[in-house]
Amino acid sequence: MNAPETRRALVASPTPAARAAEERLRANYDFVDPADADLIVALGGDGFMLQTLHTLLETRRHRIPVFGMNLGTVGFLMNEWRLERLDQRIQAAKAFKVNPLRMDVTTIDGEDISLPAINEVSLLRETRQTAKIEVMVNDRAALPELVCDGVLVATPAGSTAYNLSAHGPILPLGSGLIALTPISPFRPRRWRGAILPEKTRIRFRVLDAQKRPVSAVADHREVRDVNCVEVAVDRASPLTLLFDPEHTLDDRIAAEQFIA
Repeated sequence: MNAPETRRALVASPTPAARAAEERLRANYDFVDPADADLIVALGGDGFMLQTLHTLLETRRHRIPVFGMNLGTVGFLMNEWRLERLDQRIQAAKAFKVNPLRMDVTTIDGEDISLPAINEVSLLRETRQTAKIEVMVNDRAALPELVCDGVLVATPAGSTAYNLSAHGPILPLGSGLIALTPISPFRPRRWRGAILPEKTRIRFRVLDAQKRPVSAVADHREVRDVNCVEVAVDRASPLTLLFDPEHTLDDRIAAEQFIA
């Protein structure tokens, strides 16, 4: 008895290049509605890939794999755009599991908000004054007072994004690690961050939150005027990205360490 055929859905960013590629693919292959799909083909850049993955998380369909093709700028999370041999590429693709972060926030008004993050959770000062943040690691006060522009927690998949720009470490995919990286730290002057096991719980408490307000951002979603932020890896919601065997995500992450 033959295995059932994989039902593919096609989604594209609103850019002209992605829309043109979508038209060409639909003319050559069959696709179903995303709600009925076993697999998603995403056309766009890294931002659109993150948007697609967040949609899967929000609709509780995070176990559906995504094969992206780059019609954006960087395309770190994407494969090369090609019209030909789509079925064969998907069949030969290598799967990578990505565990997102979960950000649980309490604002200074007492509102509780929970959001996922695939790349990073970042805390950022809202005014010209530096932020003062207490950093708790597994209920231990690792830094009683971090004076900075901000601080972030990054996954391996996100370690080459904002984290790298903030001089954080590049983490190999599957390393079971997360990066804790300060953004323009003023005090302690010599602290450059930490590499922690992914089972670590990190809690940030904003000191003097009224005078020195801080926002918390999960990838692209911002919560302003936060009081406390807890960040942990969400192992219950793994995401699956598919990559061509000759250019996989772990290869890209490794290669980034040798770029001058």
